[in-house]
Amino acid sequence: MTRSLQAVAYRRPSVLESAVGGQRLGLETSRGATPSGAADHPRFFSGFLTSPQIAAAGLLAVADVAAARYYQPQLRASLDPVVTGNGDRLRFESFSGCGGVYARLDVLTGGLDGGEVGRGTTNVDVNNPLREALSRIGADDPLHLRVGPEEMAVTTLDGPVVEKKVPLPDRWLRGFAEAQVVAADFDLRAELPAAEAVRFLRSLPRSGGRGSSAGPRWVVPAGRVLRPTTRPVPGAVCLPGPERLIALQRVLRHATALRVYGPAVTAGGAATAGAWEAVLPGMRLTLTLSPDASRGFSGEGGVLDALATGEHRAAPADHDGDSSGEGAESTEAADDTDLVSMLLAWEPRIDVADLAASSGLPAERVRAALVRLGTSGRVGYDTAEAAYFHRELPYDAERVERHNPRLRSARALVAAGAVRLDGTLGTVTAEDGHAHRVRDDAGVLSCSCLWWAKYRGGRGPCKHALAVRMVRRGAVARPADQGERSGPPTGADLNTARIDGDMR
Repeated sequence: MTRSLQAVAYRRPSVLESAVGGQRLGLETSRGATPSGAADHPRFFSGFLTSPQIAAAGLLAVADVAAARYYQPQLRASLDPVVTGNGDRLRFESFSGCGGVYARLDVLTGGLDGGEVGRGTTNVDVNNPLREALSRIGADDPLHLRVGPEEMAVTTLDGPVVEKKVPLPDRWLRGFAEAQVVAADFDLRAELPAAEAVRFLRSLPRSGGRGSSAGPRWVVPAGRVLRPTTRPVPGAVCLPGPERLIALQRVLRHATALRVYGPAVTAGGAATAGAWEAVLPGMRLTLTLSPDASRGFSGEGGVLDALATGEHRAAPADHDGDSSGEGAESTEAADDTDLVSMLLAWEPRIDVADLAASSGLPAERVRAALVRLGTSGRVGYDTAEAAYFHRELPYDAERVERHNPRLRSARALVAAGAVRLDGTLGTVTAEDGHAHRVRDDAGVLSCSCLWWAKYRGGRGPCKHALAVRMVRRGAVARPADQGERSGPPTGADLNTARIDGDMR
């Protein structure tokens, strides 16, 4: 696993301190993105929390996930939560050390009072003394929240700088991207009232141990309750690694409902990811679980098709039928993504119709651009509102593409001219040696390689299928019959394709 160190600098540690008329929670920010550009210590909010004890518990839950490893627990490794101001709400996000749990606390308009919410994204310091102080907040304690430095600190720039060197595994970056792509396919599957939510969550195991790898559990909505089932029957909801929902215990007694989101159960009954949302007064706490406790989001492959849309169109072929990538122009998809990104303004809920009107693009191309922006952490997905929201993760977005091995391998296959188009329709079987057949069935690509045989598309496309998609979108390829055609392939010729390459 590749790791790097990200430096996050704060003017001082975040603190909870006594003040006239109550307490004051000061959350210090690091360098982040704002509408006016990068800022060293952006300020997003100064006002009151309407439910201080609940907000404190929710923030602690997000910090719990950031410091946890739910699979093969090792030494604690905490990545400071990310905070985004969306103009009407604050969002706090984190990812577990094992890469399998994504947490987000949305403090909505009803949870904030007495101050405007700024726009932008950065890290926020949540240290151990602050965690201890937050756990002692009472239900009736008035609490003033400040996200960002005080006004005097902004003008004088005085005081010590607190710098942390945060270990940042590449899979965490990919996990943020993969989690939102996966969540965009979720629908609401069940909603439990407060009493049943408490009963259900308290019945779950609190420790994974050996049982965490024993396979997924399934529950079936029955009225306003969830009943266990031994198999994925129609309407069932997957609960992989139920001990990973332990962070919800922080807010359990405050929850008014529990909502469960996920995809429809497939015919094969494979384990799926899912989102579990505790509805709180003026807030929502959501945990999104990967399909297995031993399986992080980083390897799910959901972003690969979106990343592949950024490939280049083929240059005109020469008289020998060969084509060169030099001079290739950007694809339509990449242009769409650039245009849509310029129109984003930290909206809490991105309206596709409004973006389509502003950009002049069809709605389907706007949606495709949002998916691609999500792969680099520039938008997230809110399952409760079934909509994207704008945020800018404070990481090098290019690393998301750079550290996807299947994407790199697919590009190498295309660049080497290893893709041969075949106009033959019907079933295509594997060939001898290292040649693989990729078949298109109503837009779903299958392959004869070992990756496909093992995962059956459950972890995204293999590199061979991905290379075929690149060819279909105009990447440089070598036609099967160079005497009959040259240049980019056409759609009718792409029902099947053969990829020459290794089986990894």
